Amino acid sequence: MSGRPEPVPRPSTGTGAAGHPRARLTLASIAVAFAAADTYVVVLALPDMMAGVGLSADQLQRAAPIVSGFLLGYIAVLPLIGRITDVVGRTPVLVGALLLFAVGSLITAAAYDLSLVVTGRFLQGIGGGGLVPATLALVADLWPPDRRGLPLGVVGAVQELGSVLGPLLGAAVLAVADWRWIFWLNLIVAVVLAILLRGRQRPPVSAAVGLLACIALGLTLTAPERLATGVTLGLPFVPFTGDSRLLTPIGLITALLLLAWLALLLRKTNLRALTQIDLTGALLLALALAGVVLAFATADPEREVLSPAGPWLLVGAAVFAVAFALWQRRTPRAIVPVGLLRDKAAWGSLVVSFLVGAALIAALVDIPVFARTTQGGGQLAAALVLLRFLVALPIGAVVGGWLTRRYGLGLITAAGLALAGAMFALMAFWDRDALDTAPATLVLLGCGFGFGLALSPVNTAMLGATPHDSHGLVSALVVVARMVGMLVGVSALTAIGLRRYYALAEDVPSPNELCPASPGTCRPFVDALREAAISQLHTIFAGAAVCAFAAAVLAVVLLGRRRAVRG
Repeated sequence: MSGRPEPVPRPSTGTGAAGHPRARLTLASIAVAFAAADTYVVVLALPDMMAGVGLSADQLQRAAPIVSGFLLGYIAVLPLIGRITDVVGRTPVLVGALLLFAVGSLITAAAYDLSLVVTGRFLQGIGGGGLVPATLALVADLWPPDRRGLPLGVVGAVQELGSVLGPLLGAAVLAVADWRWIFWLNLIVAVVLAILLRGRQRPPVSAAVGLLACIALGLTLTAPERLATGVTLGLPFVPFTGDSRLLTPIGLITALLLLAWLALLLRKTNLRALTQIDLTGALLLALALAGVVLAFATADPEREVLSPAGPWLLVGAAVFAVAFALWQRRTPRAIVPVGLLRDKAAWGSLVVSFLVGAALIAALVDIPVFARTTQGGGQLAAALVLLRFLVALPIGAVVGGWLTRRYGLGLITAAGLALAGAMFALMAFWDRDALDTAPATLVLLGCGFGFGLALSPVNTAMLGATPHDSHGLVSALVVVARMVGMLVGVSALTAIGLRRYYALAEDVPSPNELCPASPGTCRPFVDALREAAISQLHTIFAGAAVCAFAAAVLAVVLLGRRRAVRG
């Protein structure tokens, strides 16, 4: 059994943002909120994105990689980015993540087919996900263990605020412009934030090359008509073979510029520090996580728990997970060192985060479904109902962070999750008119507040139970646990709910029996199926309540009364 890797120097938070660490944290928090908003914007924009790449409304399954590609980038590479954060510093990773997010946004905005959209979303996922562990680790750099709770709560609140603003921003953009403008705005904001994080440093040569590469990439993918159809200026846009815009002279120039940019960035990077990173272990862990993500994220939740290839993907994930565990025991530079998560609060944080994700996804997915089922209306109307839940999340996150200095982390987490579970239990008895009443709004606000209350204590417990030189990594692992919990939760709870729906639907008489005179417009039949659908959602809410209550109990047992362990 190997020990810990050689200790690395305490990572510098870098320079930039006028040299003030808390200014960097403010910018990093804004970036995290911005990336969170992008996740929810795409939910609204998905139909338009499908049409933009030639997919019809009934080809939703073919469009699934637009969502699963983002999740794959967000989750699978997160542990590696977390470890890089510990080695090279917080600010370089934040800037790099923003630039990667910007490049992904550029590719998505200019994409002309599905494969390019998926590629862009994948890069956006890596960049957006990489912002989270670097920001949480930056908090650990700036505050001692007993004072981290409130700033961690503020970071969590800002992130959840992004989820509140996302649907509104998306609706506003779609009301006045094409869906591509969502991603053009992403590009602009990400670049501005990256520049601000660098502060007054003189732009390196790599920045100029990177700018040229991005301009060339944009021209390659969009092929502006005025240029592409010109007799002379159009020559760089003529494909060498076929009709791909990438296989053109300007596409070749773009590839060379991107390679030059990458080479310049690598030359500036502390390669000696990067040797501290276990790339083999990171690859094995990424492949294991990728198998889990693809098994669940590419399934149609209305029909199946796993995708058709899901069982094989899970087998592959298990094989890579075993290989990862064996490799971690023999390598001296393990990405997850043996003993890192030995403390009960450390591995307990991951267990609680997983269950939080499993419960939280029921609110994010099924509250809008309940709204559409009972009230009709479109995606925007359902999103506005979800806002009643989302708006309380950041408030709970700040309050939870403030309470960490006064009460035990496990008790705060348990209180929040018990509140969320109780609200889910009430949702399990909602009738079709529930959302028109004030009590339903209080239930949604209470549920969101409860989840928000638990965010900071879990992160505080993990950071307090692990050494400083692993804070980027363990912050990433907490996020991964919650995201995997969301993937597993949405599939499992939906499958349980569907069993209830089909059991009730089988007992509904046919339209010919209920309405022999007009079976084609049989209102009682439609109402009976709607009641079955509402019962399905009741079952899902009840399952989410069980997950939340289980997480509350485990929070008390595993996180206990501690406020911090070590910094």
